[in-house]
Parts: sequence; structure tokens; C-alpha cells
Amino acid sequence: MRISLKEIIKADLYRYEGAKTKKQMLKAYLTEAGANYMVWFRIAQRYNNIFTKFILKRKMYKYGIEIFPQTQIDKGFYIGHFGTIVVNPLAKIGKNCNISHGVTIGASQRGEKSGAPTIGDNVFIGPGAKIFGDIKIGDNVAIGANAVVIKDVPSGSLVGGIPAKIISDEGSSGYINHLS
Repeated sequence: MRISLKEIIKADLYRYEGAKTKKQMLKAYLTEAGANYMVWFRIAQRYNNIFTKFILKRKMYKYGIEIFPQTQIDKGFYIGHFGTIVVNPLAKIGKNCNISHGVTIGASQRGEKSGAPTIGDNVFIGPGAKIFGDIKIGDNVAIGANAVVIKDVPSGSLVGGIPAKIISDEGSSGYINHLS
């Protein structure tokens, strides 16, 4: 079942301060760069025309966020702080994920991990984290600041370091607010 554009935008905007009313959602759209970007991302993804792609491209330059309409992102996506965010168009991101500034979710072009990451539901990705290759990030995972993730991460893990290693089994509990 395909979710309506209105419902997916509402789910994204809800993640910002638990906005439920139209007034709160409009405030989030007008004051939060991540919310503003995601509204246009969703519109460009749904309508796929030159006008929406043009607006999204302008938002990319304005906010330093490079997420293309081809990227599969489930509802409730939250961009905590904008700036230098790059997501490969082949990446898949689950629902209620948080992404911070300086994050790269990229593809590897060689070896057994050639491809782009698949990220589960309720995942927190800390500032400066880098996630590369055809790897699977499980549900309820927290990825620490500046971590470099190049291997699969099981659900419920907290990872950090270069290369990232499992630090604990506390996962993303406490990092993800206002689940949609």
C-alpha cells in the first residue's frame, strides 16, 4: 500500500517537536532547514518533474544536503542539523531515522561490499558518521559521531570508532524522539 504524500510529509514534520497541528507543522517547515528540505524531497520524489527537481536542487545548494529523489526513505525522516549531508541515491533508509550534519551514506564501487547501504528503522546517525558499501544496519541502532561503518551492524547495537565496532547493546533508545 502506497502512503499518500500528505501522510508522509506529516510523518516527517511530526518528528520536529512532535508537531501535530497545521500551525505547528507550518512552523517546522518555515524554521527547520531539515523539515523544509524533506518536504521538497517528498514532493520531487512523488511528482518527478523539472519544476520540483529544480526547487530541490536549489535546496541542496542552500542547505548543503544532497539526497536525491531516487533515494528510498521511509516516513519519519529527521535531519537534526543541516550541512554537508550526502546520501547515495541507491541507499535505502527505514522509518523514523535521525541523521546529523556531516554524514555520508555512500556506495562502494569495488570488492564484495560493492553497492549502497540499507539502514533499518529507528536508527540514529551521529555527526560526521560515514557509512559505506552494501551493508545492512539493523533496527534501533545508534551510530556514534565520526564513526566509519563498513560492516553490517546488528539490530539494537551502539557502534563507534574507525572502523566502527559494537560498543554496547543499548541501541538508539533515547536518541529517537516523536516516533511517527
